[in-house]
Amino acid sequence: MIHPTAIIEPGAKLGNNVSVGPYSYIGNDVVIGDDCKIESHVVIKGPSEIGSGNHIFQFASVGEACQDKKYKDEPTKLIIGDNNVIRECATIHRGTIQDQGVTIIGSNNLFMAYTHVAHDAVIGSNVIFANNASVAGHVHIGDWVILAGNSGVHQFCKVGAHAFVGMYSGVNQDVPPFVTTTGTPARPVAINTEGLKRRGFEPDEVMATRRAYKTLFRKGLKLDEAVAALQDEAKQFPAVQQMIDFIATSERGLVR
Repeated sequence: MIHPTAIIEPGAKLGNNVSVGPYSYIGNDVVIGDDCKIESHVVIKGPSEIGSGNHIFQFASVGEACQDKKYKDEPTKLIIGDNNVIRECATIHRGTIQDQGVTIIGSNNLFMAYTHVAHDAVIGSNVIFANNASVAGHVHIGDWVILAGNSGVHQFCKVGAHAFVGMYSGVNQDVPPFVTTTGTPARPVAINTEGLKRRGFEPDEVMATRRAYKTLFRKGLKLDEAVAALQDEAKQFPAVQQMIDFIATSERGLVR
């Protein structure tokens, strides 16, 4: 299961049924769970904790020190959940002491080729990063988000659950849950209706998010006025309440 050309430092801990391909390097303070597959020429450094069932493809760099110039080799961390696929040349960096000191990635995510997750980012589960999609430091990405090819998210921004960031989008403010964006700077264009249908949302819930979208972005209301107008529907539809809760915690303002 371990190719003879692979280098595994004494401080690394590998679970059961872990395979490591030719010329890969696994450093000290790396913990890899059961049933992971590490292809050739992969570099994994620590402190990093990687769950079970992950598949990391060739030339990926996981758990490397971040690119923040303030970073001075402090012992920060990377935590990755289960059943993630990390494709060729993806880069995922550890955190910084300027934040909580840890980069966190959930489970069942797909990071396509040349994607980048910067320091202190928090990535949910069932997320897709298409080729060359990147997030800067301190970014939060909710569950079921899709970042299309060559899209990017500015540092400290948040993208809510089930949102869709279109190809070549440059996100520099927060994207509420369920919303589709496009362009640079990114602007809202619709609700991610097809995504919600595929994930089992009831038709009336989908329609409620569409009405909420129009209230937020198409009626010319101030943000506090729009939120006030959504209160009644939020009592009936949890998805609308989720949008309101997201707005309440937004620090960079919404894409508008």
